[in-house]
Amino acid sequence: MADYVLIRKSRNVISSVLHIILNLFLGVGSIVLTFFTGSWIVGLILVLISKWRIFAVRPRYWWVNILSSLVDLIVGTSFVLIAYCSGSTAWLPIHTILAVAYCAWLIFLKPKSEGYATEAQSIVAIFLGSTAACFLFASYDAIFITLSCFLIGFAAARHILVQSDDNNFGLLTYMCGLISAEVAWILNSWLIIYTFPGTGIAIPQLSIILSLLFFISSRVYKAGLLEDGDNGKINFSEVSTPVVFGTLVISILLIWFSNPIFNY
Repeated sequence: MADYVLIRKSRNVISSVLHIILNLFLGVGSIVLTFFTGSWIVGLILVLISKWRIFAVRPRYWWVNILSSLVDLIVGTSFVLIAYCSGSTAWLPIHTILAVAYCAWLIFLKPKSEGYATEAQSIVAIFLGSTAACFLFASYDAIFITLSCFLIGFAAARHILVQSDDNNFGLLTYMCGLISAEVAWILNSWLIIYTFPGTGIAIPQLSIILSLLFFISSRVYKAGLLEDGDNGKINFSEVSTPVVFGTLVISILLIWFSNPIFNY
């Protein structure tokens, strides 16, 4: 019996180490290959291969698996596309940041399923997804950014709501997607991107605002669930900090940091 337990533990250790190595290969390899090839195709292929479990079941389960993996797909695709948009002429700090951040996502954040972890995963998906959309479609018609942000908002909201006890969250996910699309359509009229010369780091104002709005909405929704037994009334003191913080930051960005001088 002791030998069996020892063998099981050894196998678990080996599996964990192998899992970490494969994630490191995916995180670093997707960014490095995107940089050296100057194309997003190879990096995106690696991301899609990593999701082979989606299709390793009967076809009738594919759509369910795709929906449940949307956030991870958005994050992985966004890392690759941001690396592609950052250029391939010189290795910049942004490439290192992307590789390290993608590894951290795969190894530390993605496997977690606690309430705050799912919220953080959704916010990361919104921030990175909208950033990639801004870089890709800044010169195209607003419909592309709008549709992209609808999908991102829908996926992020579903990722959180599916963890709750409320089974009737379908309409709410579409509402979140619609709100994200409307915000993207409005802000796309004067798309502001904050840059840090010499680093390759560029952060769209849209990504910051969408992330903050989602953070506020998530906290208010969770507070509403906790207070559901008390006639659904929300105690403002429980959500005042995220609401005030988010509103203050958004106001500062829109009033003082929307000058076209920041345009990328």
